[in-house]
Parts: sequence; structure tokens; C-alpha cells
Amino acid sequence: MQNRLFSMNPSYTQPHSPSRLPTMMSSFSVQVPPLKLPTVSISYTQLKDKSADLSAKIEEGFGPNGLGILSISEVPGYSLWRRNLLHFGPRLANLPEDVKKELEDPSSRYNFGWSHGKEKLESGKLDLLKGSFYANPILDVPTTEQSLIKRYPSYCGSNIWPYKALPELETAFKTLGKLILDVGLLLAYHCDQYASREMVMLEGEGLEQTLVHSRCHKGRLLYYFPAQHSRHAHASMSSWCGWHTDHGSLTGLTCGMFTRDAVEIHCPDSAAGLYVKTRTGQIVKVEYGVDEIAYQIGETTEILSSGRLCATPHCVRAPRGDAASGVDRTTFALFMQPDWDQKIYIPGEVHIHQELIQSNGPLTFGEYTEKLLDKYYHP
Repeated sequence: MQNRLFSMNPSYTQPHSPSRLPTMMSSFSVQVPPLKLPTVSISYTQLKDKSADLSAKIEEGFGPNGLGILSISEVPGYSLWRRNLLHFGPRLANLPEDVKKELEDPSSRYNFGWSHGKEKLESGKLDLLKGSFYANPILDVPTTEQSLIKRYPSYCGSNIWPYKALPELETAFKTLGKLILDVGLLLAYHCDQYASREMVMLEGEGLEQTLVHSRCHKGRLLYYFPAQHSRHAHASMSSWCGWHTDHGSLTGLTCGMFTRDAVEIHCPDSAAGLYVKTRTGQIVKVEYGVDEIAYQIGETTEILSSGRLCATPHCVRAPRGDAASGVDRTTFALFMQPDWDQKIYIPGEVHIHQELIQSNGPLTFGEYTEKLLDKYYHP
């Protein structure tokens, strides 16, 4: 579990400072409407064919000139399980406060169970605009070793399910999470095929095998609370989710579900949604189908692939206007990442969270994550 993901070019320098946890980037003031682009899309039939050469699409979506995101279409069963889980967002957020309190886990930095108002925004203020429910969809108890639980609480803790309040949540969460992981592993295989054209990759190494053997995968059901005064309160592009870059390996993401008074509706504002900042600094609104799974590269994969697979900063913009009043949004992300004892070899030249790196020696992924949590989360 401690092998390198890729044979890395030690001179590689990352051009931005990302993390899944909030990066302190200022909100962008946009004078003209941002460009809207569809994701590069790959069908599930193509993806599961290991003899297919998908390098061109991998490069277009994840390469140095890509948006750091692509989508997979026509995944069997996905549409049903997406809707099934996302309908739990408002129900979970509207549980009585004492019930949600029982679902909190301060010892894990609120990385298991319910979390609201614990994560810092770009401004340094606590984020009250969204609530999250975290769980490992593959392992309820990743380890029973107390020393590991104490050292890496955000990964080694145990799941907390609302068995009495929402007993159906567990099955819905695990089913969708495992499906997104299985599809992600197929995508990781093709990412390895693309990266290995220019890199030495020994048998058993690479993104796919790292994710196969990891016990750290974490699902996050996100609920964005409705805006009651949406005309002025959400003018910022990053109004619902601040600018950040995922710090793990690969993130699977559903298209958001919008509701008003528990009834599903179309998004009332075409400018609302996911935005990406490209390598050239351009802000792009990224669009993909409601029945597609989007995948984004995380910073760990970018570093360990020497920049061949690239992560990009992104944010979520809330809907604006009178029609958006009372509208909420639910989505689900699966963070696929190395095991907690996977060593991450970070070159001294990499300008990424330099204040967290004490030497040129490797950090385990668990150590790296805990340092980021120290910086960006309310104790």
C-alpha cells in the first residue's frame, strides 16, 4: 500500500495551489457571461472495453489543456439510484436538530455523519450555506486498530447511519457510492493507459490499483440550503461552494437535483451550476447530462502523474432571481483516494501547500489530509 502511483518527474511544478478543502482564492468578478462548455463524454460501453484506446478523450478531458473533468454516459442503473439518494438531501437536512446532533462526529473533524457550519469559506468564515453527510460506502468499519483511528480519524473512523430517522439512507448511499466507484475504476484503468505512454509504470502501480486497494473512499451527500433573498445574497460566482480543487485522486459527481418544497424542479437560473478555472485562467461553466456521472481529477493524481492528468479549481454558483427563492440543491460526490498509509512523494519544487510540508520526505496520504483539515476546518 505504500508504492508510488507513478514514476514521477521530480522537476514537475504544479501551477496552482489546490485542495478539496477550501483554497483561499478570491471570488472572481465576471463582467461578461462565462463560456459554457459540455464535458468530454465517454459511453459506459466504450469505458468497459479494456481494448479500446480512449487516450484522446482522456487527454481532452484530463490532460494539460483540458477542464479536469469528463463524464460517463449510459451507466446501467445509475439514473434510478441517483434520484433515490438525492431525494434524501432535504429530508436529512430537515431532521430535528437533536437528531442531527447525534449524527455528528467531532473526533473525525466531522468527516463522518452530519456536518454543518464546520468548514471555512474563502473569506475564512464558517460555511452555513450547505450541510453534508459523510460515509464510506464500501467499509462501515475501515479498521479496528485504535492507534490508526486516533492518528487518521477522518478516514479510519466508522460510519454513522440514522437507523431510526432515515433507515433507507444507508442502502441508497452505499448502492450509488459503489456504482460510482466501480465506474471510476474503469476510468482509472484508461487513465493509466494514457499516462503510461510517457511514464514508467510498474505492474501493480498506477491509479487503478491504488484505488482498488484503498480503504479511504468517502461519499458526501451535499445539501445546499434554499436562498430566501436570492436577488442580492448570491451575487458571487462561488456563492454556493467556494473555489477549491479536490485533494484526492478522482472524484465522482452527480448532477445536482433542485427542489422547492420537496418537489423536484428544473434549475430556475441557467447561470447556476459548476464552474471551472482553466490553466489559462479562463472561467468556464461546465455542463453534463443529468444521467451522466462526472469525474474530476484531484491534486494527488496530478502531482503523481507529473501533470499529465490535471486537476482544476472549481466552484458552484447558486441560482439568482425571484424564481430562485426557496430553491435548494442536493448532489453527491464520491472522493476516491489513496489509502491512509499510501506514501505521497512531493517534490520540493511543487508549490502546493508549502507551509504544510516540513521536509522533502514523503507524507502518507493520511498525514497530508490531516494537515489540510487542520488548516481549513473549524476544530
